[in-house]
Amino acid sequence: MTPEELSDAISTALATTLESGELTLVDGAELPEIRVERPKNRDHGDWATNVALQISKKVGKNPREVATILSEKIAQIDGVAQVDIAGPGFLNIILDAGAAGEIARTIVEAGEKFGTNSELAGQTINLEFVSANPTGPIHLGGTRWAAVGDSLARILQAEGAHVVREYYFNDHGTQIDRFARSLLARAQGNAAPEDGYGGEYITDIANRVMAEHPEALTSEDPQEVFRAAGVKFMFEDIKKSLHDFKVDFDVFFHENSLFEEGKVDELLEKLKTSEHLYFKDGAWWLKSTDFGDDKDRVVIKSDGNAAYIAGDIAYFQDKINRPENPADIAIYMLGADHHGYVARLKAAAAALGDNPDRVEVMIGQMVNLVRDGKPVRMSKRAGTIVILEDLVEAVGVDAARYTLTRYSVDTNIDIDLDLLTKQSNENPVFYVQYAHARTCNVARNAEKAGVDTSSFDASQLNTESDNELIAVLSQFPQAVKEAATFREPHRIARYIETLAGSYHRWYGNSHVAPKGEEEITDLHRARLMLNNAAGQVLSNGLNMLGVTAPEKM
Repeated sequence: MTPEELSDAISTALATTLESGELTLVDGAELPEIRVERPKNRDHGDWATNVALQISKKVGKNPREVATILSEKIAQIDGVAQVDIAGPGFLNIILDAGAAGEIARTIVEAGEKFGTNSELAGQTINLEFVSANPTGPIHLGGTRWAAVGDSLARILQAEGAHVVREYYFNDHGTQIDRFARSLLARAQGNAAPEDGYGGEYITDIANRVMAEHPEALTSEDPQEVFRAAGVKFMFEDIKKSLHDFKVDFDVFFHENSLFEEGKVDELLEKLKTSEHLYFKDGAWWLKSTDFGDDKDRVVIKSDGNAAYIAGDIAYFQDKINRPENPADIAIYMLGADHHGYVARLKAAAAALGDNPDRVEVMIGQMVNLVRDGKPVRMSKRAGTIVILEDLVEAVGVDAARYTLTRYSVDTNIDIDLDLLTKQSNENPVFYVQYAHARTCNVARNAEKAGVDTSSFDASQLNTESDNELIAVLSQFPQAVKEAATFREPHRIARYIETLAGSYHRWYGNSHVAPKGEEEITDLHRARLMLNNAAGQVLSNGLNMLGVTAPEKM
């Protein structure tokens, strides 16, 4: 019995109680969604619910009275062995071994779909992440967003949402000019401009521009040649780096298109009629302080030109008005220096007459690399920064993605490169991947010994380690739901680490293949089913993080 099935059964029992008149809703009262949770102390049962406390006022009785009535109904549910009332009215539920163990069969039959649902079906979520300027390789902050953003997209899709992965291609502004000047200077054999870019990649890009455009230095506008071709080459490199990191995008949106297609100018006229803008000192200001900004922001400067934020507003308008896949929710994943954008982007939505809650902004903190106890600050290729390729070269794609995703985005990360190359339980990604590989090895050995799952008696799974593993496995759908709801992919990483720990302990206490001349029994078959279920959930969880689930290690 899964927690969802138990919750549904309790809902049915409550409905029956209301129909019989044993409980009566007061006028206007509505029933809450019933949920069951694992008690912190497993001695209290397999599952617990606070439904009696939730509805006591709605039915005009104290929680203990409600709990007493409901406990009798819940005890009659198939698979429920015992119901106890605790404290002010909590209901602790113990399942019989067969009902609890059936989760193993459910998982194996569902396969890759276990943990998914359709709760967000019909909702389009535009998820914009990385969006690094095409002026250099992706730094560690962008690498963190690549891992977290792609994982969040997978998790939201597991909840049924249609997710549009989007990269905002910043090809409009002074940074592109600095990049072009740096390339031109390098091609001319000069030092980079004082405000320019350094690193070996500038030499590489400059050489590629010269190879494709031999006449670049003698052209009418050399800087424009290096700008156009350099941005193209740099962005090709960025796309390849991301693809190799197992991150691909559905939309690459060019910032410059907002200006070239007149969308910003069109928007400015519209905004002048918005109640969220006002005219002062010859300029038009957005009332961003209404949404928590430290000051209002200029949208139309006194010379009539658009301020930078006008592009942000036009971009949001484009996201929600596209003929294909218009966004119901727009999630922006921004760096630690963009805290002010939370209020500005919500104000932008309001200025368009839209609901500010359609805008969600996630702020990611810094990432630092440590080797031999000392910070790693330099890149051979990029000069003064550490980039995606440096991290992948040091630890591999799996370890990099897993580590960047297993922490809440609002915390700084110090990545210990020495730890991530260890093949030991100290290394979290190794610990989880090894658990999956171990489930595959157990299954192979069982097959060689003639054990299969053609018959399955869930009541055989009744040891303490069986119960612990079953309990953790049943929590996966809820972990996925919470990760999606709170936009926190690290919940999946922490969950599968807990699952790996439970599995490793179960492995130490349970043998699946018969030993010596031991006869194959229902216990061996049941344990194989539980082993396979653990392997499936570990695989599903790792896949949500974009990390491989190896079958051998």
